[in-house]
Amino acid sequence: MEKIKEGELPIIAPEDAIPPAMVALFDFDGTVTHCDSLMPFLRFAVGRTRFWAGMIALTPAMLRYGLGGFDRTRFKNTVLGQYFGGWRTERLMGKVERFNKTILPALCKDEALARIRWHHEQGHRIVLISASPEIYLSSWAATLPIEAVLATRLEMRDGIVSGRIDGQNCRGPEKVTRLTDYLGGLDGYEFFAYGDSGGDREMLAIAAHSFYRPFRRPLAGITSRLRFLKALL
Repeated sequence: MEKIKEGELPIIAPEDAIPPAMVALFDFDGTVTHCDSLMPFLRFAVGRTRFWAGMIALTPAMLRYGLGGFDRTRFKNTVLGQYFGGWRTERLMGKVERFNKTILPALCKDEALARIRWHHEQGHRIVLISASPEIYLSSWAATLPIEAVLATRLEMRDGIVSGRIDGQNCRGPEKVTRLTDYLGGLDGYEFFAYGDSGGDREMLAIAAHSFYRPFRRPLAGITSRLRFLKALL
């Protein structure tokens, strides 16, 4: 595997043989964005008062999660159920549309968006793989040359949001599982992968060109926190 220092971007060398299909894999939160996107989405969807009231109600679950009493999937189900359980699908989709227009653009990194467009110009396929909800990532990705979004699905039944995950949380090994299912296997592909956390480890490991936190600027941590706090207030 080609290992490249943080912040470096690749130059593709010509191949003598028939080249494999090039596919660029992007994590979302912290890679394409400056910060987490789920909490800002929750805050936007339910409003300031209900969001913070929900945070207070979720305090016991947060403590249990922090102490190892909840796994990530169970904790995410608890959070989603607190805010969206019982919502009608069209109500949630209306929030998604406005969030993607008014909030999400300010959370995205210009460098990451430019890299997505660069891959498109090279003729590479582009796949977004994220633990964040597919419901808002799919419509956001439709504005860019992204072929597919493999993300965490929300369970919906008869037009009602259950407040639970449908299937697995798309993190860690699940990212590779979802990609394998989507492509019908991994043979015959050469991957570029961009990630920023332990949840991207398996995705980065399958790539010939892996990039860990490539779009981080000096003082990036401060910038990320400020953008995150602004989205929650």
